[in-house]
Amino acid sequence: MIERFNVIGCQIVKATMQSAVTTVCEQLASKKGGYVCFTNVHASVMAVNDRRFKDVVNDSFMSLPDGKPVYWVGKLSGNKGIEQVPGPDFFAKLLEHECEPPLKHYFYGGSPETLETLVKKLSDKYSKLKIVGKESPPFRSLSQDEMEAALQRIRDAEPDVVWIGLGAPKQEFWMSEHWQQLRPAILLGVGAAFDFHAGVVKRAPLWMQKAGLEWLHRLLQEPGRLWKRYLYTNSLFLWQLLKQFVMQRVKHKKAVNEQQ
Repeated sequence: MIERFNVIGCQIVKATMQSAVTTVCEQLASKKGGYVCFTNVHASVMAVNDRRFKDVVNDSFMSLPDGKPVYWVGKLSGNKGIEQVPGPDFFAKLLEHECEPPLKHYFYGGSPETLETLVKKLSDKYSKLKIVGKESPPFRSLSQDEMEAALQRIRDAEPDVVWIGLGAPKQEFWMSEHWQQLRPAILLGVGAAFDFHAGVVKRAPLWMQKAGLEWLHRLLQEPGRLWKRYLYTNSLFLWQLLKQFVMQRVKHKKAVNEQQ
């Protein structure tokens, strides 16, 4: 059983980076398939506003604490030994993980230019890496025939791992809808990891990542587009956390009274 903790309705796996890698490998060995979400503040707030999205996150094989605040909630809730597991870092960790036979990887998402650069850089960095395919889908919605053709191309490549870089919530809905058609492969929605590892987008400095300020780094890069979103998202996240804390305290007090 995979243990989880609650973050404003999202059931987040109690994991470390290494335990998450091990669990994915065990799931691959079981041939059951599945999909993995990396949940941050933005995604958890989307789940509050969209029940369907929350169900997608909670129905995943694993929903990992991508954002530092999500990790902090788990830590402050008494879950010892857990770590933040950001999608871009997990991406690198699984790519370098030595399996026999080596895992076969497929990349779905991002621009054609980003994917070309990504594949070249990864191939140079990881000599044993097996990349069996890459695809940059159009931004528009695909027709049923186009989607089935894309899924068939992935199946024909027989990957073990399909990395999905469509951004939230699109990638989560995509994985939820198609993971059973792509079994036994495991799907992982890693958002901007393609851009980061291709060097197209600069990631926040390590000190900002550790301080939980990656959102601020992105805000400084695109203030005109992101300031309203972060003001709303961060405020709602704190409000929902307060409600969760109060409800937990009320339930705890009620349980204590009933025992007396």
